[in-house]
Amino acid sequence: MTETVPSAPLPPTDFETFARLDIRVGTIVEARPFPAARKPAYQLWIDFGPQIGVKRSSAQITVHYTPDTLIGRQVCAVVNFPARQIGPFLSEVLTLGMPDTKGDVVLIRPDLTVPDGGKLF
Repeated sequence: MTETVPSAPLPPTDFETFARLDIRVGTIVEARPFPAARKPAYQLWIDFGPQIGVKRSSAQITVHYTPDTLIGRQVCAVVNFPARQIGPFLSEVLTLGMPDTKGDVVLIRPDLTVPDGGKLF
């Protein structure tokens, strides 16, 4: 991959627009390779606590992570986007990450363990 240069900031928005995104923390309880994906990816099952439950996500995070290292890891995800069919897999949440210097995804997660289902504010 080529080196990534941070993009220019987007135009200003308002708090109400940001507040419509439901970004929650959850714990990865299962992770599997996803060979049917067009780009290397994993299938993740993320537990967002009793109110939201376990949701599925397809994530292109194979450079820095293996399925074994993902189990038990807390991650942040958008839980109120419509589900998206990715090949034979229904991805229900968008797992969040940032690109490293080569453009490979590094997961966003809390520094300390927090309750699953906690909302970003």
